[in-house]
Amino acid sequence: MQLEIRLFATLKERAQQDRLQVNIPLPSTVGALIETLAAEQPALAPLLPIAIVAVNKTFASAQTPIQAGDEVAIFPPVSGGSQATPYPTYFALTPTAPDLNAIHAHLTQADVGAVVSFTGSVRGQTRRDGLPAQTLYLEYEAYQDMAEVKMAQIAREIWERWPTVKGIAIVQRIGRLDIGDITTYVACAAGHRDQGVFDAARYGIDRLKEIVPVWKKEVGPDATVWVEGQYRPTEADN
Repeated sequence: MQLEIRLFATLKERAQQDRLQVNIPLPSTVGALIETLAAEQPALAPLLPIAIVAVNKTFASAQTPIQAGDEVAIFPPVSGGSQATPYPTYFALTPTAPDLNAIHAHLTQADVGAVVSFTGSVRGQTRRDGLPAQTLYLEYEAYQDMAEVKMAQIAREIWERWPTVKGIAIVQRIGRLDIGDITTYVACAAGHRDQGVFDAARYGIDRLKEIVPVWKKEVGPDATVWVEGQYRPTEADN
């Protein structure tokens, strides 16, 4: 049976398309799919051993079953659905600059006396091995449907660890971003500054970089490089 595979970032570029049709007997497993894909798509074969696979927007292992009609996505390690939440939240994947004052106002309820936030921006000099010494701009790409699910998951994880947190915002920019543009924004609100908001905001941005499927491309004067992380999500991260 023919199965459609969605590709992102370096895999999409290597395949020169964002979707592939693979003939594989179903039901099957992720491991069998990767073997078939490596044989049929030699250009992708070097990337597949470190690639992440998601089935129906959840991280998968080699043993994860695949059925007809499943949504399968393959992507490199991250560079980086709604459920009821006890306090205000704001999640966004957006090509436009976020209105930080409006987000702050959304989190600031009558019982909130502290909002701690992290704001990331594009820097012009990277100075990291393998990347252009000078950055002209970044391009961000996301597996949007899954990214929104994972942002909500991060919020739930924060509330499990810091139940005194009263509001959470997570914003990831996508598309082309120039020097100085905001890339990410994470904020946590609480009644007081000593109720976990500093640690919660730090956890939020770190977790965003681990499990939200977003990738960036560094574009310099002489080189263009996809930036990939080291963290490999597993089914335990679902």
